[in-house]
Amino acid sequence: MSEVDEETVEPGRARRLWHLLEPLHSVLYFAPEVFEEAAGLGYDTRERWLSYFPLRSAPLGPVADGVVASAFYSFSPVMVATCMAGAWETASPEEVLAARLRGVDRAYRALFGDRVNSSELAEAAALTRRAAEAADPAGRPLAAANAALAWPEQPHLQLWQAATILREHRGDGHLAALLLAGLDPVEALVSFAATGAASERRFESRGWTADEWAVARARLADRGLVDERDGTATQAGRELRRRVEQDTDRLALGPWQTLGKDAADRLSDLLGDYWVAVIGSGLLPSETTLGIGKV
Repeated sequence: MSEVDEETVEPGRARRLWHLLEPLHSVLYFAPEVFEEAAGLGYDTRERWLSYFPLRSAPLGPVADGVVASAFYSFSPVMVATCMAGAWETASPEEVLAARLRGVDRAYRALFGDRVNSSELAEAAALTRRAAEAADPAGRPLAAANAALAWPEQPHLQLWQAATILREHRGDGHLAALLLAGLDPVEALVSFAATGAASERRFESRGWTADEWAVARARLADRGLVDERDGTATQAGRELRRRVEQDTDRLALGPWQTLGKDAADRLSDLLGDYWVAVIGSGLLPSETTLGIGKV
């Protein structure tokens, strides 16, 4: 790829491609087929977080809950410990990894029908895999753990796995941007909610108590980042969050620079119908803590 090609891939492209790929990854946490596979292993799926944590952390191996909390960052460590209690006694990480592929296979077949065997999906999978294989795992534990897994043979599962590597690569970089901005796990959520990225009620799903949220808001108010009266972001707070998102885009750009502008454009075109199928299915919540569509 030429140097000119690399320069034409702008940082904002990384965010737009994430917006397209994130729903394709996120079926893991919402599809009934995945819940059925998790329940078959013995996990309680009446509340989705009890399967979410082992499903997402399985590539790391049978690590302690503190390691999971560190890698996931914005979740309350108390919530992580509760959800991970006995997780690897219920099923091994290897069993969870196999179950999540079975669940995604079933979910994609239900969502996409005959299109799972289409040449367009195979092309999208090949392009996404090229980008994922170009993602530098240094300093990115969740991306590295997923990148170390064997590739499934079927193109639609390669698409899902590549989307997973790329979203964890971006997420790991996002944590670096939050640390650089001086935002601890709960402050990261409070400051994001303050910009209107999602409602405070939606962020309650991360397990922090009302007192922990209030104390974090007070810390941000002391720094001039939120209004102490109503908790909305100040101009300085919005500017800080803007820099966090820009740093995240910049840190996520490497795989897409390797892919090149023309291939990235082609991938965007190919992903459209599959993105629509997932969004239109109603599986995913209309409001998320990720701020997709608002950042």
